[in-house]
Amino acid sequence: MADLAQTLQDHLREWQSGWNIGSFGAIAEFHQDADEPAEIDLPLERATARGALRISHLEGLVPVAWEALSKDPRRWQQGIALCLPEEHAMRPARRVLTELGADGDAIRASDRRAILFDMGLGQRNLDFCIRTEDPELLAVLCRETGRALTEPGNPAMGAILKAHPHRVALSAAGRCEVYQMIGGPDTGGKSPEGPHTHVLPKLMAAGLTHSANVPIPEGLIPVLNLHPGSPVMTPLGADRDFSPALFDAFQEMLAAWGLPEYLATKRRVWDSLEAGRPPEEQSLAQSRVERTARRNAIRQRARAKGNCEMIAAWSAMHDNGAIEADADMIGH
Repeated sequence: MADLAQTLQDHLREWQSGWNIGSFGAIAEFHQDADEPAEIDLPLERATARGALRISHLEGLVPVAWEALSKDPRRWQQGIALCLPEEHAMRPARRVLTELGADGDAIRASDRRAILFDMGLGQRNLDFCIRTEDPELLAVLCRETGRALTEPGNPAMGAILKAHPHRVALSAAGRCEVYQMIGGPDTGGKSPEGPHTHVLPKLMAAGLTHSANVPIPEGLIPVLNLHPGSPVMTPLGADRDFSPALFDAFQEMLAAWGLPEYLATKRRVWDSLEAGRPPEEQSLAQSRVERTARRNAIRQRARAKGNCEMIAAWSAMHDNGAIEADADMIGH
């Protein structure tokens, strides 16, 4: 298994891998198309015409590889959360619009004179910012500095949505920059493909640094997230034929950086299926990690080997019968 730095370098140049810096409700994402030209291509830094990512601090990062369930029984989710102990991951969590000055650390030299503003979203593990040289937008932002964007009568958010400034997410691991338009009325009500951002106040109200579906060990906070190419869906979320190469590649990372409880449960299910043993009985003492591991193990074996009767029996016991035996595999 390659070391962490080499793994991150490799995936920064792999177009099927996606990245984000975010919390539960505020997120900046970096994606690339196949053969998309790079304006900057350094070991831990990459910029295209649509967005950029820089990984500036590796010291102390703890990789946590995970798999989560999907509503679609033919799928699962996967990723690697790069984490730090809470005391090293925390940001100022400003709650008012705050001018931070010229962005001298911008990834592209052409952006370093633009002015950076923390939007004041109060997120503990990132500063969610905007960056602009637009005189009209700057006039509004400077006038409203020190006020919460959600304060009644504050025109700043409307001006931001109209002007589509760059968004910049800063964390203890680095930065993610998005140059494309903000998803909304000007984009047909959806986020553009490729690098984009989401700010969802209802989710942010929970005050979480990450989704509860991502099993981050207590005391650690994610400061950067990598989503290697999925073996069951394309980067745009469409179904794909099962890719053994992508599956095996992530399983290596999961073996190195996954939770031992998750790995042990999945291996036990795979061994049982291989040996033709009937499904284990349900146990009330099962943890959420164990339940997720069992269900994903069944789904993964079905995609890799086909929906035989034994897999269907395990699915009936542990995954709400989501998988039925294929007609041509009945009797197997």
